[in-house]
Amino acid sequence: MRTLFEVSLAVIAYTYVGYPIVMYMLARFFPRPWRPAPFAAPVTVIMAVHNGLARLQGQLEHLLSLEPSLVSEVIVVSDGSTDGTAEALRAINDPRLRTVILPDQGGKATALNHGIAAATGEIVLFVDIRPRVAEGSLRELLSNFADPTVGCVAGELVLNTDGHDAAASAVSGVYWRYEQWIRNCEAAWDSPVGVYGGFYAARRSLIRPFPEGLILDDMFQPLSIVRQGYRSVLDRSAVVYDTWPGKVSGEFQRKIRTLAGNYQLFAEAPWTLGPGNRVFFQLLSHKVMRLLVPYFFVLLLLSATWLAPGSLVWTAVAAAQWIFWLSAAAALRFKLPVVHRIASAASALLVLNIAAVAGLYKFLFTRGPLWKIWLPKQASVSTALPLQAGRESV
Repeated sequence: MRTLFEVSLAVIAYTYVGYPIVMYMLARFFPRPWRPAPFAAPVTVIMAVHNGLARLQGQLEHLLSLEPSLVSEVIVVSDGSTDGTAEALRAINDPRLRTVILPDQGGKATALNHGIAAATGEIVLFVDIRPRVAEGSLRELLSNFADPTVGCVAGELVLNTDGHDAAASAVSGVYWRYEQWIRNCEAAWDSPVGVYGGFYAARRSLIRPFPEGLILDDMFQPLSIVRQGYRSVLDRSAVVYDTWPGKVSGEFQRKIRTLAGNYQLFAEAPWTLGPGNRVFFQLLSHKVMRLLVPYFFVLLLLSATWLAPGSLVWTAVAAAQWIFWLSAAAALRFKLPVVHRIASAASALLVLNIAAVAGLYKFLFTRGPLWKIWLPKQASVSTALPLQAGRESV
């Protein structure tokens, strides 16, 4: 039992602390800088939409205002919309707007494939209907393609947490900053294993069709580009704003879908787990280990509890774990104002790990398209943007 405890602790510590430290050291002492420079090339913006009528007009105006000299076309794919989105698209008259109307909903991957097939720009920018791009960020994003080794670029996502409950705020705040820091370290050394899917660009010549029904287009496409010998990088000066679910219940469902998508990706693209994947070490440490950690948390708790009788040290170790997890659960269940906020980080950790277990269950037992297990609801997003995004070092 002591060995089981030690192994479990080592796995957890490596996943959340050890791997980030390793990546930081690699990025710090063995960086592979790329060379951004002014880069002008025709850009095709692709946005897949399902029942997005409430946001459609505002987002189209926003996208068409992004560097008009560079954005040659905006392709909007209506993925089986039933709320008037298709009719609204047909009514818009703009020479740069092209629309693809799909009568039946096939999921984001299918919609994006239709957009990719229609694209003509040298660079394809994938966007979602919620995010707002800071002024100048598209030009900053494109500058990275001046380096011929770069095939995919993502920006810096800033999440709005106004009105979020404490646990959801912790996921969109502390956890996301931690996640982006790791991704920036991965990019500085080689390439991150995933990007934010609401705002990333790729060379059209390198883009590969998404497997039908795929959830994680923002992992599949960057990894496919890395597989071809190019890099996927992040540019912190290319800022984009978005909002994730404000309630922990919504964030829980979003994470279940995302984590189930990891299993789906490995099944649809088994080469990601093979020796041909240049960033296999990052994928294993960053993604696969996160899927395994929940079970090691359980083993850590059970082994300490087993060892507790007759030992003050093991009793304290077991008690500390029980208090931590019970406090996290209580904060989620009862939402007492002070306790809920103090225990928000623990609650977020609990939610993320339970979602990993639920994601496996959904992957194994969901009948029909996996992307249907959670569909995002429309939510208000602040459109206040800074006047200019300045370049920061990666």
